[in-house]
Amino acid sequence: MKEKLIPLHMLSPGSFGRVTQLTARDNSRRRMLDLGFINNTIVEALQKSPSGDPTAYQVRGAVIALRSEEASNILVECFS
Repeated sequence: MKEKLIPLHMLSPGSFGRVTQLTARDNSRRRMLDLGFINNTIVEALQKSPSGDPTAYQVRGAVIALRSEEASNILVECFS
């Protein structure tokens, strides 16, 4: 059974997801690709800031903080 696709910002801390699609366009899309958010990449949500935005994600050995607005353009297949 195929897992549900969710925007990255919906991934709860401690959960993992596999990047399946980028909906961002132009410069924003290029930035996400440069940061390592390419198809089939495993992403772990590490923690949210005390205010709830941004959230820290581990991607390809690097910790990247993204605001919800940016993370909503990255669709992931969620798994534990």
